[in-house]
Amino acid sequence: MTVSVYSLRRQLLGWLLLATLVMGILALIDTYRDAVRTADAVSDRVLAGSAMAIAERVIVSEDGELQVDIPYVALEMLTSAAQDRVFYRVDGPPGEFITGYQNLPTFADLRGQPAFYTDAIFRGEQIRIAVLQRSASTGINSVPFSVTVAETTIARRQLARSILINSAARLGLMIAVAAAIVWIAVTFSLRPLYRLSDAISERSPDDLHPIEQSVPSEVQGLVDTVNSFMTRLASALAAMRNFTGNASHQLRTPLAIVRTQLELAQRATTLEEARAAAKEGDKAVVHAERVLAQLLLMAKIDSVEPEARQMPEPIDLVALVRQITADKVPSAAKASVDLGFEGEGSAWVAAEPLLVGELLGNLIGNAIAYAGFNAEVTVRVSQRDDCVRLEVEDDGPGIPASRMESLKQRFVRGERGEGLGLGLAIVEEIARLFGGTFQLARGRNNRGLLVVVTFPRAVYPQA
Repeated sequence: MTVSVYSLRRQLLGWLLLATLVMGILALIDTYRDAVRTADAVSDRVLAGSAMAIAERVIVSEDGELQVDIPYVALEMLTSAAQDRVFYRVDGPPGEFITGYQNLPTFADLRGQPAFYTDAIFRGEQIRIAVLQRSASTGINSVPFSVTVAETTIARRQLARSILINSAARLGLMIAVAAAIVWIAVTFSLRPLYRLSDAISERSPDDLHPIEQSVPSEVQGLVDTVNSFMTRLASALAAMRNFTGNASHQLRTPLAIVRTQLELAQRATTLEEARAAAKEGDKAVVHAERVLAQLLLMAKIDSVEPEARQMPEPIDLVALVRQITADKVPSAAKASVDLGFEGEGSAWVAAEPLLVGELLGNLIGNAIAYAGFNAEVTVRVSQRDDCVRLEVEDDGPGIPASRMESLKQRFVRGERGEGLGLGLAIVEEIARLFGGTFQLARGRNNRGLLVVVTFPRAVYPQA
């Protein structure tokens, strides 16, 4: 499976450039519109000045006709750009052309305005037109006239284009500077990740301690997830190492016995000898099965960390223990042990029923095995303050106080050397898994053994 790899720096820079480019295009469009309006405003002022200069030279002759002496200074105002051409015309009362370019478009109705500006086409070129209406006085009355002045728009377009190009150049420079700043900023911001990568790569394969590296808050969640994974991995690896080490140590003897008995069976000269060897081998296989089952249970418990484990639903410990104790009565009677239960009502704890069954099964099994002939074993469930106590007490020979703590360790057997040495260790691990404690003490009247497992009390589940 191929995993695609991409650069976070390039991705951030790409998004920045794309967003900036879109905003830049919108800004240039707005800038071009402003440039055209600015160029129109400049051109209109010059056209208006020229039209007013011409209008000032319009007079009424003695015979009542309009005359005009075109001041060339008015036209020179429009010829600052050599590539532009200038046109004009003067009209008298409606329908009377006085002078200028007769084909030049003009407008008789100025919509109530003293001056009017617009764009038009004249002789195949785009022009900007200014129309000014005035009246010349004869002393008795006044004669209306209009002055039309136009110029081509080459200079105006060049001005708008120049403004647009300058704005685009400044915007491009700003984008380039912003891209460089983002590149540098992202590079510096990613340094903690590079240090984190170096810290992880420099670790030995066996070092699964949590990462203690200063990282940005946006990456802290990832680091916490990795630390949680490493904790679980360390727990799983420790459980696997314990399992393999314990299995190789504990299974070696029964497997050797099986092999020896098989060889004896092959060498047997009679059927009775072969059956005896097979019987001994079968006992070794049964023992190996018990060892393997206990080791698998220990490995399962070791691989689960309480802080990483979701607590199960509450169970009624009184009902569960009563049922398990009842199931063990036949085996206890077979060993001539009086097994009983004490407990009333309900006691709720957050635990897995199967694991609690393993815990109690180990305790009852140990009591039956070590309490002795005609012994009495009592299982109790009681509540005290904020905890629930599970007790298994017998009136057998008990255990010396000096050996109680050592018997909690794995593969430590009692004085009689029977069993696997895992029962009490499993009890303690299961109790710890559900936030409980495990203690060994002398029984009543300083006789036998009292095993106490304490669980935190759980809230009664609401329907």
